[in-house]
Amino acid sequence: MTNSTGSPTPPDAPPEEAPELVEGAEADARAHDLSPWAPFAIADYRLFWLSSLCAMFTNQLIMLVPYIWLFETTHSAAKLGLVGGVQLVVQIPGLLWGGTLADTMDRKKLMAWTQAQTAAIMGVLALLAVTGNLVPWHIYAATALLSVTSVIGQPARAAITARVVPRTHLMHAITANQLTQQVGSIIAPLAFAWVVARWGLNPAWVMSALTSIPAAFLPLMIKAEGRATNVNTSGSMPRRVIEGFQYVRSHGILPGLFLLDIGMTVPTFYRQLLPALASGLFAAGPAAVGVLTSVNSVGAVIGAFVVLFTTRFRAKGMLVVYATFAFCVSVFFFGTVPSLFLGGVAIFGMGAFDAISMVTRQAMMQLTTPDQMLGRTLSLGTLVATTANNAGTLFVGFVAGGVFGLPGLGEAHTMQLGAIIALGCTVVVSLTVKGLRTYRYP
Repeated sequence: MTNSTGSPTPPDAPPEEAPELVEGAEADARAHDLSPWAPFAIADYRLFWLSSLCAMFTNQLIMLVPYIWLFETTHSAAKLGLVGGVQLVVQIPGLLWGGTLADTMDRKKLMAWTQAQTAAIMGVLALLAVTGNLVPWHIYAATALLSVTSVIGQPARAAITARVVPRTHLMHAITANQLTQQVGSIIAPLAFAWVVARWGLNPAWVMSALTSIPAAFLPLMIKAEGRATNVNTSGSMPRRVIEGFQYVRSHGILPGLFLLDIGMTVPTFYRQLLPALASGLFAAGPAAVGVLTSVNSVGAVIGAFVVLFTTRFRAKGMLVVYATFAFCVSVFFFGTVPSLFLGGVAIFGMGAFDAISMVTRQAMMQLTTPDQMLGRTLSLGTLVATTANNAGTLFVGFVAGGVFGLPGLGEAHTMQLGAIIALGCTVVVSLTVKGLRTYRYP
């Protein structure tokens, strides 16, 4: 349990015979002595991990298959960037609703239900693609539906981590969660690149539908309680959403973390626009997009793993700032280099430093938020991240490709400009939000 400023509150009397129940400062201290793989000794975490791996594999394919098909069909960076506009509209209410549901419903069932919806939607798209009936508006419609199902399930998936592992294991489990995401990010693009090079895009549609199925039933096999503790269920849904806003606003750290995420992401977001960026920067096609995505994810895996060796670096807020600064430098390099190889080096760094920042932000959110507020807090964090991603997709797509008859800057200059803007935002936030400079863990 923590107080509203994010400082751990000591337990009354943790039972010595059950070290897995130790909380507060003692648990934080014990975390230093754990193996990086300690969470995998817990059966519930292994089920959760496998479910997350399947879900993240599917999510990576969703970020590749539909958008590469759309770019190959329309040859327009602006129309690809419009995907971000669609997501921006539907994800905001979905996230606010999803965070409140994660604090009131069984989180295991919520995860399973949303993944089942994803499987159904991808199955329909695969059928349309294979039969030759897929058209661009199907991508926009499916994007809207998938955005809702994914953001409703995200807060539940993030919040249940603290239920399947004890606090002593939480930092390691959150790191493993991010490693899981990045392992899926490596395997999925490589599998995509191999499938599309060998058989074309249609089999990749089928693959993305099939991989989403296991994540729909694995959460139901978790034995830990799926409902949050000490939840006040009185009041309307809007009232509970407002409570989440009020908690985050009064928190000493979260506003700074959210501002850093916005400042680094909006002007530099590149993932969904990689088809256009690879074409404009390196004259490369779909196979290169898959390779670049995998290299980015390799960097993210290494970056997430590095976090495990920073447990004794107590200034976690400044660690986020340093990683964000390094990410911005890598983005500028990505927009400057002339070859695909050097572009791979730059995007490796982007993935590594982004992962260090993201894992540490996630850990700080969970370590400083009580269980009954965790779903709403994490949903607001996801809301900030996804809104920044979608706004970034629009920004980068429109600045690079042009909009409303205005010429674009091109992919290289867009990346360079975005990096400079993000660097400025990082400096301003780090200087003005005291909580980032003073937070220590443990």
